[in-house]
Amino acid sequence: MNVSLQDMDSSAENNSVVHLAAPILPEESDVSNMTIIRTGNGSIIENQMFLNTMAAQALSGIFVWSALLMTCHQIYTHLRSYTVPNEQRYIIRILFIVPVYAFDSWLSLLFISNDQYYVYFDSVRDCYEAFVIYNFLSLSFEYLGGESAIMSEIRGKPIQSSCLYGTCCLVGNSYSIGFLRFCKQATLQFCVVKPIMAVITIILQAFGKYHDGDFNINGGYLYITIIYNFSVSLSLYALFLFFFATSDLLRPYEPVLKFLTIKSVIFLSFWQGMVLAILERCGVIPNALFIDGHEVGAGTVAAGWQNFIICIEMFFAAVALRYAFTCNVYQEKKNEVPGERETIPPMQSISSGLKETINPGDMVQDAIHNFSPAYQQYTMQSTQEVVQPSVNGKANTGNKSSRKSDKIMLITSDDEF
Repeated sequence: MNVSLQDMDSSAENNSVVHLAAPILPEESDVSNMTIIRTGNGSIIENQMFLNTMAAQALSGIFVWSALLMTCHQIYTHLRSYTVPNEQRYIIRILFIVPVYAFDSWLSLLFISNDQYYVYFDSVRDCYEAFVIYNFLSLSFEYLGGESAIMSEIRGKPIQSSCLYGTCCLVGNSYSIGFLRFCKQATLQFCVVKPIMAVITIILQAFGKYHDGDFNINGGYLYITIIYNFSVSLSLYALFLFFFATSDLLRPYEPVLKFLTIKSVIFLSFWQGMVLAILERCGVIPNALFIDGHEVGAGTVAAGWQNFIICIEMFFAAVALRYAFTCNVYQEKKNEVPGERETIPPMQSISSGLKETINPGDMVQDAIHNFSPAYQQYTMQSTQEVVQPSVNGKANTGNKSSRKSDKIMLITSDDEF
């Protein structure tokens, strides 16, 4: 068919180009079980996404359940050899980060078609990671015998300048009780900020004001990300300072692997999620409009990739934690107790140890103590007590020669360090 230039000009006059502010999407009844994504150049296509395939769910599930079995076995061995409660309480809490992270991320991946579910799951993960940071610092304090023992070693020593650890601005100062107080307070503030921000995120999500990677000033993601970054950076800085001050004292406990593993799981995963959200915002990661027929919001794909990657990473984290927090030293202490080499503690003893582990009361008391104005009037002394369980599983407290300590006591002191 021949078309003249005159006909084309006439057609151009009668038809104008309409630019749509939003893409024309099919009716909801037409997108059943369909996955519709917006590519980086803005085009709308129907395409299968890897994250909602059976292969992605099965692959991530294999890594998740392998990590769960490995970590749960390690937790069980610690509970069987629960000979140093003051240390193992913190270790078990730290180990629980693998089940919490892995299972939470896997559930979020399974329910990726509902863009609200992952926010609720991630809120649980956010709250627990703050709890782990506190326990890691408390474990380091416990390794060194408590605050008074640490101060007896570092008190009055000048703080050396180090650009790596961020102590350049502290040149001329010396270590004091205020230094330890700052490390504890900077860590505890993260334990407070994380849950509060998680609750705010859920509220904003319910009102449609929160989407991952949406840096619009009218949304909540920008402000929550700024607060998160400040809080997590302050907490990381405090841990770096403490490690820098006590690295020689902690050397017998091989702190490097412990430090790197915990920091990688918590802090790197946080910034990893933020980078993925930015990549989706920039169009590098396609933005899904519908997943399996369900309409989803911005940031869902980035959050899905974050959860998928975490499922894989938790397997390697479980391996690293198995070597970082080995149970061998506690099994040896158990074998040193006469008559305990061939005895397996009853389930009642294991359950009581687990109940003590999950009780966060010590963190609450420590927060009150560290933020109290009368902080310098106290010194926290930690000692160890090996409690010999009797045949029926109850603690035997009659033998004083076997006691070293198993409680943390706050005692009044006139020494202000």
